Amino acid sequence: MLTRSKLARQTGCNVETIRYFERVGLLPEPPRSAAGYRLYDDGHLRRLRFIQRARELGFPADRIRDLLRLDEESGRHTRAEVKELTRAQIGEINSRIRDLERLRDRLAAIDSHCDGADESASDCPILLSLFAADSDDPAAGCSGH
Repeated sequence: MLTRSKLARQTGCNVETIRYFERVGLLPEPPRSAAGYRLYDDGHLRRLRFIQRARELGFPADRIRDLLRLDEESGRHTRAEVKELTRAQIGEINSRIRDLERLRDRLAAIDSHCDGADESASDCPILLSLFAADSDDPAAGCSGH
């Protein structure tokens, strides 16, 4: 049995992140010792490592929860269901890559107008383009994120 701090040390996961995983239902709340300490077992350790690996692959909490459910309800689900969730994640990553490529291209276009001279920044084409009212995307920066 491990305390939360020992679980954190063993996995390299922040204590607050472990609390978050419990709060959102990814990691079940462990039983407590007589002194009130949470005591994590090998199942918690295995599950936390699963969550960490899934997060490294960019899976959001809801998809991690779905993947965990597919494992927990063994025999009731197929590999095809796991593959479907994985493919959906690949689609999300591809979408983010396209968005990042668009951002890179827009930023490179803005950057190409600046000579990088050792002159006043107030006349810098990069700053002027960011202040411009007629940008390529009038909603840029107003997505609410």
